[in-house]
Amino acid sequence: MTRRPTGPTLADATRGRLLFGGDYNPEQWPEEVWHEDVRLMKEAGVNSVTLGVFSWAKLEPRPGAREFGWLDTLMDLMHEHGVGVVLATPTSSPPPWMGRLHPETLPRDENGQIEWWGSRQHFSHSSPVYRRYAAAITEDLAARYGSHPALTLWHINNEYCTYDWGDEAATTFRDWLRRKYGTLDALNEAWGTAFWSQSYDGWHEILPPRRAHYLRNPTQVLDFKRFTSDMLLECYVMERDIVRRHTPHIPVTTNFMPLWAGQDAWRWAEEEDVVSVDLYPDPRDPLGAQHGALVQDMTRSQAGGGPWMLMEQAAGPVNWRGVNHPKPRGLNRLWSLQAVARGADAVCYFQWRQSRQGAEKFHSGMVGHAGEQGRTFQEVKRLGADLAAIGAEVSGRPLTADVAVLFDWNSWWAGAQDGRLSSEVDLPQVVRDWHRALWEAHLTTAFAHPEHDLSAYRLVVVPQLYLLTDTAVDNLVAHVRGGGTLVCGFLTGVADEDDRVRPGGMDARLRDLLGIRTLHEWWPLDAGQDVRCDGFRGTLWSEELEAADADEVIAYRGGELDGLPAVLRKGRAWYLSTLPEPAWLRALLTRIADGAGVRPVLDGLPDGVEAVRRGEVLFLLNHGRDEVTVEVPGTHRDLLTGTTVTGSLSLGRYGAAVLKP
Repeated sequence: MTRRPTGPTLADATRGRLLFGGDYNPEQWPEEVWHEDVRLMKEAGVNSVTLGVFSWAKLEPRPGAREFGWLDTLMDLMHEHGVGVVLATPTSSPPPWMGRLHPETLPRDENGQIEWWGSRQHFSHSSPVYRRYAAAITEDLAARYGSHPALTLWHINNEYCTYDWGDEAATTFRDWLRRKYGTLDALNEAWGTAFWSQSYDGWHEILPPRRAHYLRNPTQVLDFKRFTSDMLLECYVMERDIVRRHTPHIPVTTNFMPLWAGQDAWRWAEEEDVVSVDLYPDPRDPLGAQHGALVQDMTRSQAGGGPWMLMEQAAGPVNWRGVNHPKPRGLNRLWSLQAVARGADAVCYFQWRQSRQGAEKFHSGMVGHAGEQGRTFQEVKRLGADLAAIGAEVSGRPLTADVAVLFDWNSWWAGAQDGRLSSEVDLPQVVRDWHRALWEAHLTTAFAHPEHDLSAYRLVVVPQLYLLTDTAVDNLVAHVRGGGTLVCGFLTGVADEDDRVRPGGMDARLRDLLGIRTLHEWWPLDAGQDVRCDGFRGTLWSEELEAADADEVIAYRGGELDGLPAVLRKGRAWYLSTLPEPAWLRALLTRIADGAGVRPVLDGLPDGVEAVRRGEVLFLLNHGRDEVTVEVPGTHRDLLTGTTVTGSLSLGRYGAAVLKP
């Protein structure tokens, strides 16, 4: 598991309960609405709000000015009504005056075009001027509110997601490369610049990978993605260290976007006291619950297996899909309880009150345009009561998993290069397909980095890791040699950390581990194309393999690969050279897990019912629209209703039960 800081934790903010609330933007409303807000917050059971996320222009309307009076009033108002404050630094959205007075703080895109103010995230992460202003406002916020009794948590910036290909970034990119490589010879070797006459003779010649006539150097692009993640992380750490100096007892977080390509979240999580995420499954997606479970499993794992924070979700529709559907009755409650089941100790929303103006006025709030009589707020009230009923029994409780899915941002970045073999292969979607198979098999899953200690897991699943360091390869081999089970998907172990193809097209240690003598050719499949194999059809990809000493082979049938291995097993190591159809992949992973001693929480669960055990509490969640009956051995008390459950219980449409023996 990833290393966790030794400072304050989410438990210091939750104090044995579940946090419930959301982003609160009172500066958008007259002061008389604030008092209406706190009345409704108390009615809904809200105990936490996030203030100040996009308030920089309100706090600093001109350079060096400070207008804290409105925030003083709100901090006091929240404390008076028993609502804790997650206080944000406003640095994700600089005021217009900054871009006007300091145009070098504005980011540039790959074409060199300026990204102007008028939206958000319009800052160059590499700009010393931006960083100076960001540090100053953070310093003053921490000094003023560090001792305020309402303060429970610091929220740094918001959804770090800014790329910059401008001159400020070019300067810091060169500095970053000097630190990494030391010499130009080492950089040229790592980047393979002998190809296409790209060798550099001076550091000043190196630029961010801006728009080029044809394909750009893939290792340069890979390093630029690493650099971007690191520069944004530097901005976060700068502000974190400021607030930590003033309030060493208050935990610090920033909110991840799930599976976003711009942050190496494993590295970022090491720098956070609390890992938090924004999660917006599509209510029209039949696999929305599985997507939610994947993000929740990944976030919990980034938190070292401990509690994490659902910083944002939607109480109803969002505003950024092509068609923005509301959540059917009960779905908001169900997905919120799913997050708690999978380790969340905070259930929060964007946002408290739905905006009447601006770009997100059609993004739902806990209090929608229909007001307190609207269905959305009435469902929010019910959820608040549910979370209050179960909080003391689940807050801080662990959730364990015997299965780990491996994921690495460096591998994703490298595999997504322009010159790849198939644009149909999208790593996040491949991971979703594999996680879906495990989720539908009712197997509780964690995520891990390929260099993490894997000894706690009986089964390690690698949907795809195109790039693997030597340390990672040795780690996978050691896992199997130590008695663990490994399942690898196609296109794994192809390249080293510099995106240099391994001799033979796959690392020799992996080939030996998996029973592969030769990988002759990769055979990617067209969209909609499949290949016939013994017992199933494969999709997306296939490979021309020659087995060595495999103990089990499932062959391709027909076509160029007829009779060659589609699936191989050598001892406790499996390799799948294609992506099987969902039902077959689920059946195979169920078989492999059973052989590794991994069992579902409950046997015989109906389709669409999710069972997760957190501590001694069992969550049962019906993601279907029909009523189902679930057999539950023993006698339990449903914490949501207070009723006793013996032997079995019925769950209605989007129904849930939280059972304690």
